[in-house]
Amino acid sequence: MHNMKMIRKMMFLLLPAQILLAVVGTINNLVSTYFASNYVGVDALSAVGLYSPLNMFLNATGTLLSGGCAIICGKLLGQNDHKKLQGVFSLDLIVASIIGLLFALVLGSAAALNQTSFFTKDPVVRNLFNQFLLGQVIGMVPTLLSAQLPVFLAMENQNKRTFIASLVYIFFNLIFNVTFVLFMKMGIFGVALSSSLGMWIFIFVAGEYFVSKKSELKYVFHSIPWQQITNIISIGFPGAASFLYQTVRGLIVNRLLEARIGSVGLSAFAGANNIMGLFWAIPSGMVAVSRLLMGISIGEEDRRSLIDVMKGAMWYYVPLMALIDVGIILCANPLTYLLFKDTSSQVFTMAANGLRILPLCMPFSVMYLHFVCYGQSIDRKVYINVLALLDGVICVVVFSYLLIHSMGINGVYVANVLNGVITTIYIIAYAWIKLKRMPKSIEDLMVIPKEFGAPEENRIDISLNTMEEVVHLAEKIQAFCKEKGIDERRAYLAALAMEEMAGNIVSHGFTKDHKKHTIDVRVVYKDEDVIMRIKDDCIPFDPKERKDLTENEDITKNIGIRMVYRIAKKIDYQNLLGLNVLQIRI
Repeated sequence: MHNMKMIRKMMFLLLPAQILLAVVGTINNLVSTYFASNYVGVDALSAVGLYSPLNMFLNATGTLLSGGCAIICGKLLGQNDHKKLQGVFSLDLIVASIIGLLFALVLGSAAALNQTSFFTKDPVVRNLFNQFLLGQVIGMVPTLLSAQLPVFLAMENQNKRTFIASLVYIFFNLIFNVTFVLFMKMGIFGVALSSSLGMWIFIFVAGEYFVSKKSELKYVFHSIPWQQITNIISIGFPGAASFLYQTVRGLIVNRLLEARIGSVGLSAFAGANNIMGLFWAIPSGMVAVSRLLMGISIGEEDRRSLIDVMKGAMWYYVPLMALIDVGIILCANPLTYLLFKDTSSQVFTMAANGLRILPLCMPFSVMYLHFVCYGQSIDRKVYINVLALLDGVICVVVFSYLLIHSMGINGVYVANVLNGVITTIYIIAYAWIKLKRMPKSIEDLMVIPKEFGAPEENRIDISLNTMEEVVHLAEKIQAFCKEKGIDERRAYLAALAMEEMAGNIVSHGFTKDHKKHTIDVRVVYKDEDVIMRIKDDCIPFDPKERKDLTENEDITKNIGIRMVYRIAKKIDYQNLLGLNVLQIRI
């Protein structure tokens, strides 16, 4: 239970920065939509809506790279392999930059040469779309980089910098829009240019940390592991596949709306989606946090923590999302008024209906996103590709086609809710088939491979809050070692080492501030070794630094730490996402 408390603390501690990261893009879309609809015209909003699938494709590419790298780097962190981590970090940044340049070249050429008839046949909307696209290509490189840097900032416990970079971006995006659209009358091109320049500023603020002396992660061109590209794509594709499928879905739904409802339907749908995008940042942030925690749990082969991350998502994230959805539905009209001032217009009514229906699919999406993320982490490719295909294309397109004839644009909104129902049924059905019984818990739904992590009989998990519990810890470790047939000397040394380190944390780490803290201990018997991991949420403390500092001083100082280093076969320390993680092998 205490491990669950620590996981919950980390989930909510990391969440604000990840939401703000996700919300940057959606605020960009919302600001663009606001200035397009209020200062350029309704047709300009149609151009913004037509760009949405392309933006989704960019998001897919960014997610593919960041998702694959987050899981690989999480495992490397769990294994304490910093050299490989540097290489993957460098590889990720250079690949994102190259792809961004290629996107800019292809799409910029298409817009400049008026080769965009695939998106719309309306000459007025097409001209506006070309102008908007030319402004967007200027920011494609930083857009892709913006999906990468916050992952690495989180690994270095620099979420505050993500906050600052995001706020700076939002500020400059607004300033640029006022300057280019209101004063300089640059129209829809000015709207797109504003977000592109703002994104460059975001990258400068966020990326500056990695060229400073404070950063442990450095760009190392000479040791880039180019062969890891295939691993990044293989691991990241399932998570990005949903965005790729949504690109196709967006193109098809746009065609349906244009054919059945007209440009007013495109404008209303774009308006509702861009407002909802502000709130979609919440589940996106949730799964970004869980992806990091799952990656580390898998790197450590920590079955218990992996389950607790998923439990945390289902117990805390899903209900929180449902509560937020109620607020969105109740505020549908005021939110719609941000974009459409005429409350009696058809476009206002259509967009407001979207804000009453679309939120219903979001709790389903939190569950879907987490099971896709988990499937990525354990390489369950067929499972997550089927999920992504159902969610990304099949369900929404099929239900939209069937319902748009009788329900109009509301049919498209309802299709998104039915999509959430179908993907949830698939998750349950998959577990039912694999277990050959109805799943009764979150652990059942996960269907964790039997070979993952140490089996229950070869591990113990203990949580500590007081010195009295530390004393009993030594007894439990000795009893565990005796049960595994480990000789008395090693059993005694293992218990002594863990008691010393845990006691040091309670005596010193717990007293450094006025917050409540927890120590999570895991002892595993593997390959004839006793492997002990101790994790706490106190201030960063590397015992090796303290040992080295006092090595040549008074021999009575830090005698306990020096003793542990003498009796241990191997000791590794690292600070992961603000947690001290110490692994001792006896």
